[in-house]
Amino acid sequence: MNVREFFKNKTVRLVLLGVSALLLLILVYFVFFRQDSAAYTATEQEKRLSVLLEEIEGVKSATVMITEKEGAPVSAVVIFEGEDGILTRTRLMEVAASALSLRTRDILVYPAG
Repeated sequence: MNVREFFKNKTVRLVLLGVSALLLLILVYFVFFRQDSAAYTATEQEKRLSVLLEEIEGVKSATVMITEKEGAPVSAVVIFEGEDGILTRTRLMEVAASALSLRTRDILVYPAG
């Protein structure tokens, strides 16, 4: 059987079109809709700093993410639950900056929610 004759058959063309559409749908799913199963896990340093920040008055819980460059902290983000006020944010910023040996302007502090 010749290849041209094989593709002249309508059933073969419909099956190939269906398989192609299915493969395209699977590709679109994996590219746009699949969630990464690997969730971010905090480093030991981030966990230790979170525990330290939770000791500050008015802070119920704190989550820290530290950005590093060549193994040294460059900046950090602190998200906390508790009293939201300038005093609480300043305390969090100063403690985190001191613990990481960073400038306070390199620490960003936000309330959760």
